[in-house]
Amino acid sequence: MGKAQFIAEPGIPQFIVTREFAAPRDLLFRAHTDPDLLVRWLGPRDLLMTVDRLEVRDGGRWGYTHYDAEGNTYSFHGLYHGTPSPDGIVQTYEFTDLPGEISLNTITFEDRGGGTLLRQNTVYQSVEHRDGYTAAGAEAGLGQSLDRLDELVTELARTS
Repeated sequence: MGKAQFIAEPGIPQFIVTREFAAPRDLLFRAHTDPDLLVRWLGPRDLLMTVDRLEVRDGGRWGYTHYDAEGNTYSFHGLYHGTPSPDGIVQTYEFTDLPGEISLNTITFEDRGGGTLLRQNTVYQSVEHRDGYTAAGAEAGLGQSLDRLDELVTELARTS
């Protein structure tokens, strides 16, 4: 429905992503919490993904790994805070190769009359941590992920 917007204000350890989808928020929530759907959209197109753990509940753990064509792996994990729902998801986020650099990720799904505004607000421990994340290609990777999510929820909305 639209392209993602990225906001990384200078001096603020925060990265905000928004995008509108022509799908109901329940469907977007399901795509974030169903492991069979999650692997179909999360990450750049050239990576494969496995869900290692997905305990969608307050205090539940999540983890997944991306694989590139050369056999490199990129693993991420965290914890859910509060009970995930179509109102939103709050979780910590940590890249396994950078232990201790934990961010807090809040995802909300705002009903827009049959469509949904997804907003992801990630708060980092420092501006340097945030800048490292953005310099590593966050916009490109997230942009591809959200394009894939749009394709998925469009397909699911047609068949449900």
